Amino acid sequence: MPTLEDEQDLTRKQRREQAREQRKEAERAAAQSQTRRTRLIQLGGVLGVVVVIIVVILVATGGSSSTPGKVQKGAPETKLVSQVSSLLGGIPESGNSLGATSAPVTLVYYGDLQCPFCGEFSRTALAQLIERDVRPGKLRIEYRNLETATHEPEVFRAEQIAAMAAGKQNRAWYYIELFYRQQSQENSGYVNEGFLRSLAQQTPGLNLTAWLAARSDPEYATQITTDAQAANNAGFTGTPAFQIGRTGGALKKFEYESLTNPAPFEKAVAELTKA
Repeated sequence: MPTLEDEQDLTRKQRREQAREQRKEAERAAAQSQTRRTRLIQLGGVLGVVVVIIVVILVATGGSSSTPGKVQKGAPETKLVSQVSSLLGGIPESGNSLGATSAPVTLVYYGDLQCPFCGEFSRTALAQLIERDVRPGKLRIEYRNLETATHEPEVFRAEQIAAMAAGKQNRAWYYIELFYRQQSQENSGYVNEGFLRSLAQQTPGLNLTAWLAARSDPEYATQITTDAQAANNAGFTGTPAFQIGRTGGALKKFEYESLTNPAPFEKAVAELTKA
């Protein structure tokens, strides 16, 4: 039978065990708390680094909150806008026409904005023709619509109407030349609403709100049909295709030898100027 002294020893032992367990529990709690603090500090450090990176990116790119209706132009687009502005600046425009109305010779140019041959012509021979004959007032050029390279009629209408709508503000040729300089593989899907709006945003002096409204004008769809009929009557089946003649007079089909050499075009202009 346990004595009183045995019971007292047992009680002291129990108290020591209890105190030991309490200390262990306190140590575990303290360790967990320290672990949480360490993790929070680490997380805070990571978040701080992320914030710094984001700030650096925003500063480097000029901020991500661009003004509505404006596009952040990259270096290639800015260079192209400069090239087109240098090519066309100061030359009179009216709708789809480029050059003075008093020019003695008119060249009608049938094109499809996705046509790679039209793009080649516009970037080479046409650019020289504009500088040498259109700018001095010897030639005016009218752009007409003829679907050849673009296989989807709805896409063709959308792209051509986008250019004609810019013509309502006498900026069709800026739009056309910017398009030809940013062509991709035809019918690859690159011509979408974003691409068309991007070109409009790049077009110097174009009021985007007015341009968007003009695109819904039914006269442009009618013009596409009229141009197609005229091209058919002239026997054109491909683009680019041309007619040339004295301004206000009869036009005849112009058979070109090269899309990169402006000499045959200039020769025809010179002959008609003397006529």
